Amino acid sequence: MTRSVGGAESVAARLRTMIAEGVFLPGTQLSEERLSESLGVSRNTLREAFRLLVRDRLVEHVFNRGVFVRRLSEADVLDLYAARRVLETAAVRACGPDAPALAEAAEAVTAAREAAAAGDWGAVGTADIRFHSALVRTLPSERISGLMDAVLAEMRLAFLTTGDPAAFHEAFVARNAAIVALLRAGDQDGAVALLADYLDDAERTVRAAARG
Repeated sequence: MTRSVGGAESVAARLRTMIAEGVFLPGTQLSEERLSESLGVSRNTLREAFRLLVRDRLVEHVFNRGVFVRRLSEADVLDLYAARRVLETAAVRACGPDAPALAEAAEAVTAAREAAAAGDWGAVGTADIRFHSALVRTLPSERISGLMDAVLAEMRLAFLTTGDPAAFHEAFVARNAAIVALLRAGDQDGAVALLADYLDDAERTVRAAARG
């Protein structure tokens, strides 16, 4: 039997990263035998990691077939964007010009611009996730931050289905920068309005991908 090199949480974290990076696309079956060997973990550890990913809604267990990376339905997308609107709007309204979270969001914008210039659209998507996660950390609640991280983990599945990551992400890099600029100027109302347009446009694109 292959020796485990980490607990289920560690294995689940590795698989989350692989899913986020597109190593396993939505609909891909996760082979217990192959992953146990390649990750150097026991099957029991891998099964527990799968259970953690099912809890996070990143994979699903299909009876008599196995474990698969989830494909988001249009209903999933509607639900995710409803959650994002509540969380991110509250965060932007609470974000002052000197908020540490705003500085982190600005760093994410810089990282996204650099990745876009290099044509690394996977990294642009990662920077976009970091941007929105940082904004929500303006709200002083670990539970809210944890909820947002779970929402954004599912969003990575949605990003993987859009077909053209360059076209999807490129338009939003400048919008993220504009939100930062408005918040630094103390214009929360303007930032909320821009965020609302951003989320509306992104939702339309992701819903169309989910229908396809």
